Amino acid sequence: MGMKKPVVFIDRDGTINVDGGYINHADNFILYPFAAQAIRMLNTHGYLAVVVTNQSGIAKGFYTEEVMHELHGEMKTRLARGGARVDAIYYCPHDPDAKIEQYRMVCRCRKPDTGMLEQAIAELPIDTTRMTMVGDKYGDIQTGFKMNCRTIMLNTGYGAGEYRLKSSGWARQPDYRAENLLEAIGIVLNK
Repeated sequence: MGMKKPVVFIDRDGTINVDGGYINHADNFILYPFAAQAIRMLNTHGYLAVVVTNQSGIAKGFYTEEVMHELHGEMKTRLARGGARVDAIYYCPHDPDAKIEQYRMVCRCRKPDTGMLEQAIAELPIDTTRMTMVGDKYGDIQTGFKMNCRTIMLNTGYGAGEYRLKSSGWARQPDYRAENLLEAIGIVLNK
């Protein structure tokens, strides 16, 4: 095992790309214009960039795992055009109310549970004392809390609305809030 590296766990929909509901085609996959720059900053500063995404649309029959893998290929291609790369992508295709039986379960990987992060820690050279979770939903933030990550909640995607409507009831607030992924990575690199 080489040098352990700090990591930023990055939610996908509403964080890297516009949350277009259940995205089932590359035409509906709209990368935020700042996404490549933000991830490139992690790459150049020696951080691992790891995507962790709930994809219950698979369980609900809106698209297949194959389609999702195609979208992730497209995402990697578009990020690469901006000089950026993600080090790994973890996804949860499950849903307790799934229409498609093979995905119908209460799993450990679906955020706010921690299975995807645990898998990443098992497979990648992660410095577990330097982990950050970035996302647009409180479920992302709760996942971060459980794994002792620093947490940053974004205003993109569902973030601004969820914060405004619900944050007064949260037992614990995110460590930071940021306008978008680019601002969040600035916080990561400056703190």
